[in-house]
Amino acid sequence: MKKIAVLIFIVGFTFSINAQTIFGKWNSKNDDTGEVDSVIEVYKKNGKAFAKVIEIKDKIRQDAVCTLCEGENKGKKILGLDILTGLEKDGEEWSGGTILDPRNGKVYKCYILLENTNKLKLRGYIGFSMFGKTAYWDRAE
Repeated sequence: MKKIAVLIFIVGFTFSINAQTIFGKWNSKNDDTGEVDSVIEVYKKNGKAFAKVIEIKDKIRQDAVCTLCEGENKGKKILGLDILTGLEKDGEEWSGGTILDPRNGKVYKCYILLENTNKLKLRGYIGFSMFGKTAYWDRAE
């Protein structure tokens, strides 16, 4: 009986640690409607955080491309596009990278912070973080 209790504790502890991370799938909402319009996957590569669009909820926009993007992202499909690149862990937050808004094609400096197990705070800005916009993503099921 003790072995089962210990096993349950270890499995529960492992899941609770995994839930306390920025990595995973997150719902991004449309600012105007408040509806979830895409699912973003935050992943780690070479010790840095990146994120890509893995699902677009509007079936009509499945083949949408980033027409307003510049450089290498111009004309790329939004589905599969990396929108968050090169963030490094700095204390509780991840910063030093950029975020791309495919709606307007603009790239901003950014930082992200895990508010709680199921809420991620993103702050995109130009110059100083006080001149920017904050968004919140909820963890996807």
